Amino acid sequence: MQELKRHSSPQLKSTILILSLVLVAQAVGYQTLTKSEKVSPARPLVQLPEQLDSWIKVQEGVVDAATQEVLKADDTLNRSYSSSKIGYGANLFVAAFRSQRHGAVPHSPKNCLPGSGWTPLVSDIINISLPNRSNPIEVNRYIIQRADSKSLVLYWYQSRERTVASEYKAKLYTMLDAVKDNRTDTALVRVVISLNGNDSNDKAQAAAEDFIRAFFAPLKQHLPS
Repeated sequence: MQELKRHSSPQLKSTILILSLVLVAQAVGYQTLTKSEKVSPARPLVQLPEQLDSWIKVQEGVVDAATQEVLKADDTLNRSYSSSKIGYGANLFVAAFRSQRHGAVPHSPKNCLPGSGWTPLVSDIINISLPNRSNPIEVNRYIIQRADSKSLVLYWYQSRERTVASEYKAKLYTMLDAVKDNRTDTALVRVVISLNGNDSNDKAQAAAEDFIRAFFAPLKQHLPS
């Protein structure tokens, strides 16, 4: 007992509480599984503007059939932008799910990265302030490396006006939304910026935040309200 107490921490207690709430919400949420969801239609992600402030589309990526089979997303976007003003390029990936009731759920990038050979050098959660939004959004931040390549990865889960970094909180909100609003729609939003040579992490971070501020409001128009 003393050993357990010695290693307890506020973060561990918070995680246990969140997991407990997820299980409770899940048990209640299952009662609504037979109901059809009422999700408002949204514009296709591919119609996201090709220019977002100083960021201009340079490549439209393709999500291959094998990846789509694993993702089971209802809509996806894999697009690269570049800003000559900022001096960086960035990849934007969005996977939108109209429902999570039948096994179609966002796959966390942190689980995919090690399997692809990437090693995390930094892993934390940061706040990003946005125009016309009183509170900053919380996003996951990873700086990853594979051989001589390094990248900055930022991602979060987004549902209507809510953005969540924690997977556990995202699942909890899904269950609560299922009970309260009969909806489980969500989207995974991920930004990747390559770090070349002696690029400063802070400089890449500033570029990523500028890109997020450019696309955040337009992207909301392509997700269910």
